[in-house]
Amino acid sequence: MKTLALVLGAGGARGIAHIHALKAFDDLGLKPSMISGTSIGALIGAAYAAGMSGADIQTYVQDSFNDRARLITQALKVRPSSVKSFFADGGLRLGEFNLETVLSVFLPPVIPATFEELQIPFHAVATDFYAEKSTVFSAGPLHRPLAASAAIPAVFLPVRIGDAYYIDGSATNPCPLDTVQRRADEVIAIDVSGGTKDGVLTRPTKMDVIYASSQMMQQSIVALSAREFPRTALIRPSVGTYRALDFLKVSDILEETADLRDEVKTAIDRLLTRPPG
Repeated sequence: MKTLALVLGAGGARGIAHIHALKAFDDLGLKPSMISGTSIGALIGAAYAAGMSGADIQTYVQDSFNDRARLITQALKVRPSSVKSFFADGGLRLGEFNLETVLSVFLPPVIPATFEELQIPFHAVATDFYAEKSTVFSAGPLHRPLAASAAIPAVFLPVRIGDAYYIDGSATNPCPLDTVQRRADEVIAIDVSGGTKDGVLTRPTKMDVIYASSQMMQQSIVALSAREFPRTALIRPSVGTYRALDFLKVSDILEETADLRDEVKTAIDRLLTRPPG
């Protein structure tokens, strides 16, 4: 049987839609031969590679964000444990949090300490800030590369790994379909980058413009990558009305992107039955 790689793109809360792609694989009794992800795609991809089912991940995410009392309780655990650690994390600041600390509280406990302990080969993509390029992590300690991959600028502090500082992988490779080419017979990629909101055409606000412009750039990067690898099945669920931090809208996102599950199953069938190219 052909091997099929799965790529899960960046998009913050919009990436909750990735769960439908995982459930499509589960419905068919299949597992990707490898998974590559950026940002939220890396977090969800790591959970799936660790052995969680799509349904398991959906339950975990909904339990984490739909129960506000539980969410507040978990969030309080993120506070620095001492003044010393507070200043070690960057001291007084507005809006930036240490994502490594956040993930230590919110990541499913099933996610292991290293890449090698995962059940499916997995790649996490982050952006090396000073080198101005993406870096693919696939071996060694797992949690810090996950934090690096999802370190949204101005929301989370850059993550240091070795002598480099990393920010969200979406800055350079928001849907890393290039990382799995020639490593599998076929590739299916889910792009959840946003864009402008759907609806009535009105003059956008300053924040609308700032937010949407970065999303447009991400879409352009993905489009160029897809053009380079035309055999990749690139699927874009309708997530444009949601922003990266809309995690309290988990149920709405899942409901509005439910068609993705059947769309992915159709794509998998086509990829696995078409002649090699």
